[in-house]
Amino acid sequence: MAFFSPNRRPARLRATLLSVAATQALAACTMIPTYHRPKPPLAQNWPAYEKTGDITTNQVASDIGWKDFFIDPRLQALIAIAIRENRDLRSAAASVAEAQGQYDVQHAGLFPAISTTGNAMYMQPSETAGLSFAPGLEAGKNPGTFRFYQGGIGFSSYEIDLFGRIRSLTRQSAENAFSQVTNVRSVLISVVSQVAIAYITWLGDRDLLAVAEQTLASQQETLRLTQNKFRNGEADMLTVRQAETQVEQSAGLRAEATRKVEQDENLLALLIGAPLPATLPAPLPLGQQTTLADLPAGLPSDLLENRPDIVSAEHALLAAQANIGAARAAFFPRITLTATDGLSSLQFHKLFTSAATTWGLNPSLQIPIWTWGQNSGNLAASKAQRDSKVVTYEKTVQTAFREVADALAARKAYLDEKRQADALTVSAADAYRLAKLRFDAGTDSYLTTLDSQRYYLQAQQNQITVSVSKYQNLVTIYRSLGGGWKDHTPAPTGQAPAAAPTPQAG
Repeated sequence: MAFFSPNRRPARLRATLLSVAATQALAACTMIPTYHRPKPPLAQNWPAYEKTGDITTNQVASDIGWKDFFIDPRLQALIAIAIRENRDLRSAAASVAEAQGQYDVQHAGLFPAISTTGNAMYMQPSETAGLSFAPGLEAGKNPGTFRFYQGGIGFSSYEIDLFGRIRSLTRQSAENAFSQVTNVRSVLISVVSQVAIAYITWLGDRDLLAVAEQTLASQQETLRLTQNKFRNGEADMLTVRQAETQVEQSAGLRAEATRKVEQDENLLALLIGAPLPATLPAPLPLGQQTTLADLPAGLPSDLLENRPDIVSAEHALLAAQANIGAARAAFFPRITLTATDGLSSLQFHKLFTSAATTWGLNPSLQIPIWTWGQNSGNLAASKAQRDSKVVTYEKTVQTAFREVADALAARKAYLDEKRQADALTVSAADAYRLAKLRFDAGTDSYLTTLDSQRYYLQAQQNQITVSVSKYQNLVTIYRSLGGGWKDHTPAPTGQAPAAAPTPQAG
């Protein structure tokens, strides 16, 4: 290449570039096959789904912002930290930057890489080389130092993309980058739902700990009274030992509940990617974390547009489709150009004169004749890869359909279980109250009181467990429908953003 002088206008190089641009414009087509979105076997409606609550919004679930869906200030603070600090999100963001860089590299192949060069050469030939640089120098005399200066601007080995090979590879890189972007959205949704589910688990274990502490305090008081009765001859040693057994069992339950709460906090710290701040807002009671009691499921076909994992799989399929176009273009000729416009001279002080002007244009044509199966093998491999991506896309759609269907089916079951658990807790509490009154009155043994208290404790634990599962199921529906990647719910066109709805039980 030759060095370009800023005092000259590279007319010949500019004309070459214009001709290249015109050629590329004429070769605007590619050999990428026409894309038709696969049609996975999906039902028209969700199986056995009934409306399980009052849906107070017509907004698509995937458009409901997590700040509008989760209203617990402590949970909102944890999710905000997770979005900023979670390592999975950081890794996904780095993958996006890498994919975008790879696209930039591939896209640059559509244009000639223009560069400038400058070089000088000095050589001292021997006296027997037979060279003469000075007029009248006799043979056999030292010819002196040979000097040569050269510089210019140009490009080399630039491929004119007549059959769309480079454009197909650029499209492939773009689709891969789009796939990584939607992967980030998928990871974001996953992180938001994981933090919410772990937080609800923490609330439930805190309630279980409170129940264990309350039960332990009650049984310790019962033990104290029983010991007093024993000392006064109003109770036997068996009753005392039974009361002591209940105290020890309740102490074990409290220790177990304490361990679970501490482990829940450790999990939250991992999910948010940072230690739990001491300045977090106070939590709302379990069941007041969301604004909606139910979510609109829409139609199964809506998943194709709203689930980021499905969108990502489709971009991967489009990338494989574009690779077929590049493999097809490899069967056709390639034209490459090398062009320079610059200066050269044996004397430096004459380098920047009109007489030192030099230019070069070197077109090259490469026609594949016998590739011994290389091109056909690449084409067959790219088609097989495309077929594999079709299967992956269809499996992703079917998996998403099953996740939503399972979550919706579980929703109704959890609502029924919650009603039964609430009724059972009320009955068990009343039974324990009556048994304790009978024992205090001396009309029944302490064994009946112990059994009633045990059933009441189990009913309370089951009630909390069912509540946790019910609220976590609502979060699962929110995630499986593609919700959680937006901060706020977008307002309908032409309307102001709606006020935050009143909290409802999930």
